[in-house]
Amino acid sequence: MIFPVLNIGQILRWGGFLYCTPAPAKASPRLFSLPSHHATQTAISDRSIVSSIQEPIFSLISDPLLPRINWEEKMTMMGWAVVLVVVASMAGEAAGRFVVEKNSLRVTSPAGLRGVYECAIGNFGMPQYGGTMHGVVVYPKANKKACRSFDDFDLSFKPKPGGLPVFLLVDRGDCYFTTKGWNAQTAGAAAVLVADDRLEPLITMDSPESSGTDYIEKITVPSALVTKKFGDDLKKALENGDMVNVLLDWRESLPHPDERVEYEFWTNSNDECGAKCDMQMNFVRNFRGTAQVLEKRGYTQFTPHYITWYCPEAFVLSKQCRSQCINHGRYCAPDPEQDFNIGYDGKDVVLQNLIQICLFKVGNETRKPWVWWDYVHDFSIRCPMKEKKYTRECANGVIKSLGLDLERINKCVGDPEADEENPVLKAEQDAQIGQGSRGDVTILPTLVVNNKQYRGKLEKSAVLKAVCSGFEETTEPDVCLSQEIQTNECLESNGGCWQDKTNNFTACKDTFRGRVCECPMARGVKFVGDGYTHCEASGVGRCQINNGGCWKETKNGKTVSACSNEESKGCKCPPGFKGDGIKSCEDIDECKDKLFCQCKDCSCENTWGSYECSCGGSNMLYMREHDTCISKVASSSVGWGFLWVIFFGLALAGIGAYAVYKYRLRSYMDSEIRAIMAQYMPLENQETPNQHRPVEHADI
Repeated sequence: MIFPVLNIGQILRWGGFLYCTPAPAKASPRLFSLPSHHATQTAISDRSIVSSIQEPIFSLISDPLLPRINWEEKMTMMGWAVVLVVVASMAGEAAGRFVVEKNSLRVTSPAGLRGVYECAIGNFGMPQYGGTMHGVVVYPKANKKACRSFDDFDLSFKPKPGGLPVFLLVDRGDCYFTTKGWNAQTAGAAAVLVADDRLEPLITMDSPESSGTDYIEKITVPSALVTKKFGDDLKKALENGDMVNVLLDWRESLPHPDERVEYEFWTNSNDECGAKCDMQMNFVRNFRGTAQVLEKRGYTQFTPHYITWYCPEAFVLSKQCRSQCINHGRYCAPDPEQDFNIGYDGKDVVLQNLIQICLFKVGNETRKPWVWWDYVHDFSIRCPMKEKKYTRECANGVIKSLGLDLERINKCVGDPEADEENPVLKAEQDAQIGQGSRGDVTILPTLVVNNKQYRGKLEKSAVLKAVCSGFEETTEPDVCLSQEIQTNECLESNGGCWQDKTNNFTACKDTFRGRVCECPMARGVKFVGDGYTHCEASGVGRCQINNGGCWKETKNGKTVSACSNEESKGCKCPPGFKGDGIKSCEDIDECKDKLFCQCKDCSCENTWGSYECSCGGSNMLYMREHDTCISKVASSSVGWGFLWVIFFGLALAGIGAYAVYKYRLRSYMDSEIRAIMAQYMPLENQETPNQHRPVEHADI
């Protein structure tokens, strides 16, 4: 039997099976290729990649529940299995790229281990994105691989009152990573550290999709894989009797460059793939309202994505490819029931995926991208596969009920039977290949936040934490600061920040990652300072709040202040006072210091903030501006004389102006009269026009 030569970009695990997805365009069309991460960078247990590929496919071929698959079909699938096993052995020649998402683990004691280490975030449980967790490491005396319940060994890791949470260190091997996490959680551990048992780069611990794993949805504690060397160092320190204190830090696990978060959700419209499908639909239902609020207010930019695979050219005309693919084998999806002869086909799933992509595209063009959440939610309720309603007609009914443009959506979908590329699905295949800091998408469903793949449970509060950790600090929306997903650190000791208890002002600002000490804006006035020990009002209006932090005193009904709204900051004692302007201002004795009232025969008396100066004699007047005394009489005489001078000056100016006016008027009238008379009464000294005119011709 001849097996197809494939260009495999990725092996996608979905619904318990492995599927081929397109390789990057630059890959050779005649070469096998498989991402090396399937052998070294992601795992659900300790079974090899070959067995993990063999088991689901060969179990499908031999599954007694699928008697309708004929021998030819089984041989075809056997060929695929052999191909994949061969491909697995060539994993080193990978074309794909898987990025292991990591967080920091800081050891604070003992001194010999103090430092920061990397660990890989598990793809189950609830990582505390944007936050930290303090704890003490414990290595169990028995059940070191945590493959059995710790109740069987009478072990509990619940901390005593006032004690630090326990981070349980367990060994890798013998069972699923999720089994270790669940057993540790039920024993009271706050987090799980899995020590690798081989010298290799960090891998992503994934969750299995086999039956009997319902407990996975109940795992809430975070988990992380540490290297073998670091795990051995932790065990050695514990054997020596040291207390190992660590800090798990997820604050920088996701980038947070600005005030908007971009996130993607890689999903599938298939609702018959078991626990994974149920999980993603529950997530859509629960997260829909929050996602729409964030999108409508401009806090986030959401994009849904769908994975498709392609049929090898040699099998395009086969029954399998025709039932699983559209556009002549270019875009395919797994059979929902994993049986080619019953129920819906993979091409039905691809078509519905395409409709959902186009619906989002049209919604985005009409500035309503959040309508995608409504459609997916309503479609799952109104058009489920179990009720045989998973049809295009049912989808059209949902689209119309939401008031969307069905014609534009159908135009975007195009002709699924055409032997040509669909630009929308082609773009989805291109987007599947990782770029920048994001690796290839190989696990469904997958959430990508700020171009980093989310690891953990697909649950509303866990995902919201991840989204909130993607905001630049202090720009998070209010939903990120709710007590449901974070702790307000300003409630305890004001977060160690400056505080004005009198006016109830504080520099402590609660953020998703913790708190910042930042001088506030209050009553329209900006405070400036370091935020920790000092903040003072600045700018216009600052004196209205706590007098700008300046000195102020009232005496004998008179209030004086060292604060001035004309100055943007600082305190300065007013005239007549001296001091720092903040704590005190003292009255200046102008008389004692002989600063004023130094004129002859003057008498000085000091007052609060000023002085009184009187001149000898009742006819004398003190002029404060010049610090001198003048005679009241002289002042009156000089004053009236000055007024008379001004009066006569104005009168002379008026007479002169009138004379000039009369002269210019007379001159103007004379010139006008002469001009008129010259026209009608020639003057004696003027010659007539013909008096000396030469003769131009004559008769005689």
